[in-house]
Amino acid sequence: MKLIQQTRVVTHGNETRTVDVLFDEKQIVKIAEHIDPAQASELIDGKGFVLLPGLIDVHVHLREPGYTHKETIKTGTAAAAHGGFTTIMAMPNVIPYPDNTETMKEYMKKIDEDALVHVIPYACITKSEASKELSDMRGLHGMGIYAFSDDGVGVATSDMMKKAMETCKELNSIIVAHTEDMKYRKKEACMHEGIRNKELGLVGIPSACEYAQIKRDLELVRETGCDYHICHMSAKESVELLRQAKAEGLPVTGEVTAHHLLLTEMDVDNANHKMNPPLRSEEDRQALIQGLLDGTIDLIANDHAPHSEEEKSKGMVKSPFGIVALETAFPLLYTHFVKEKKIFTLEQLVYFMSEASAKRFRFDKKGKIEEGYASDFILVDVDSVSKIDKNKFYSMGKNTPFDGISCTGFIQKTFVNGICVYDQKEESLR
Repeated sequence: MKLIQQTRVVTHGNETRTVDVLFDEKQIVKIAEHIDPAQASELIDGKGFVLLPGLIDVHVHLREPGYTHKETIKTGTAAAAHGGFTTIMAMPNVIPYPDNTETMKEYMKKIDEDALVHVIPYACITKSEASKELSDMRGLHGMGIYAFSDDGVGVATSDMMKKAMETCKELNSIIVAHTEDMKYRKKEACMHEGIRNKELGLVGIPSACEYAQIKRDLELVRETGCDYHICHMSAKESVELLRQAKAEGLPVTGEVTAHHLLLTEMDVDNANHKMNPPLRSEEDRQALIQGLLDGTIDLIANDHAPHSEEEKSKGMVKSPFGIVALETAFPLLYTHFVKEKKIFTLEQLVYFMSEASAKRFRFDKKGKIEEGYASDFILVDVDSVSKIDKNKFYSMGKNTPFDGISCTGFIQKTFVNGICVYDQKEESLR
């Protein structure tokens, strides 16, 4: 048994109270104002910190296998621990693609060997994400895989997506959709089609590139009844389509990233602002915030997408899409939305980044600081101010537009299965 002494926990109504928390490697055993230290073999000083449930990110690119010059399972999960994420879901656009049981077995073996946090892998919707043939969904489901995505590309045809949805409905699985209709994306398009792309003389990506495929997919959900989740929503039209679908009672949800909540097209000035979907207008950003607040958008997931510095040095047109996010998402969102603007409460932010994801993706006993819940949690300093320093990232990717930004809400300790896997004081990982 271990004991965190005199830490603060968030109560309903966004108040905090000071408690002791007794836990083992499976669960939180007891929460009380005072717990006899003699019950524990290890004492942890929680004074001055807030204890939060481990964050959950259902949209992460670990790049291994196939792209280990960008990231590895080891470095990506180290970044997760550093950023307070105790559970992440790994997208399947790696090589070889996890579209069959044999490849998935090898993939999961590597995860077991190297991961510092819980990693749940997605399997591909289609073989090699090519939209030509379904992956071995039934075989993969038999291994315990229940979420399928062709993230990085959209499923190109409605016929293929319908087949995928029908199969997922049968298997009680989830389609997690990167929605991108490539007929709307012109050659060399690299940012939102709006004001700023014209100022910079760059080819833009219209919002229809995203929402047209959402509209298509929602029609298919009406036909099939498939459980459906929309990745990284960025456009106001997408929010409205999801709102209408929920009003109909369709089994649909959506996510938004930290960068789409914080930035717009007008912030774009180099390739570290290049991501897919792109940063859109202020009107879109406000729609995303409102979508979270009114329950249209369900959760925050950050699309951590590391690239090498060489790749990101090629300018807006030639650099790959994507930014790193695991190590910056919580402090940025806490500082801007909770501490400064007071748009979210801390309770709301933690819900969006933990409990909501646990509920949506069927993680039992995760996302809360309660007795009987998993001993996955973080100690956070919500008072001290520090600057984001990309050179201190555990991720191999340094491609962030937030380097040098002053924030509070940095993670002090991260616990996974009751074991401290990151300790800021020692600047160390397990």
